Amino acid sequence: MNNALFLDRDGTLVEDTHYLYKAEDIRILEGVPQALRLALEKGYHLFLFTNQSGIARGYYTLQDAEACNTEIIRRLGLGPNPFTATCIAQEAPWETTGYRKPSPKFIQEMIPAHNLSPAGCWMVGDNLCDLQAGKNAAIHPVYLQCGKTLADETHQYIQQHAIPQYPTLLDFVQTLQP
Repeated sequence: MNNALFLDRDGTLVEDTHYLYKAEDIRILEGVPQALRLALEKGYHLFLFTNQSGIARGYYTLQDAEACNTEIIRRLGLGPNPFTATCIAQEAPWETTGYRKPSPKFIQEMIPAHNLSPAGCWMVGDNLCDLQAGKNAAIHPVYLQCGKTLADETHQYIQQHAIPQYPTLLDFVQTLQP
């Protein structure tokens, strides 16, 4: 069975600029390319899992979000595409069906499709919904601080569920076992 990282995009891999879809607004967070390279070297599959309610709100299109992801991948410098699969959850926050985190649907579909071991899978993100998606899918959630102030509700959830916290993605990936 395989291990995997399910990675949030905005605030985890790139700076969260709210409704990111333009290439000129992309800023890869420090250490992210090195962290992803190290995770791949340790044998982890990488999955990009991003909520993009700007699509449902009409701010940009799915094609805009896909083009943004393609540019992020290019800037990471890890080859054609380091991600085994990508989920762009297009639903608005008030929509309750689909793939939008905290829904575990994407993770639950990827586990059997890629022979993943839930015990070796992590949902990595910087928001409460990322942590909840991991818990809802029965994999390990991990919170990345990335210089953000921790919201009270997120702090309580982290404490209640004993979720590990790391300053950056690289700090977390360095602790992973192959």
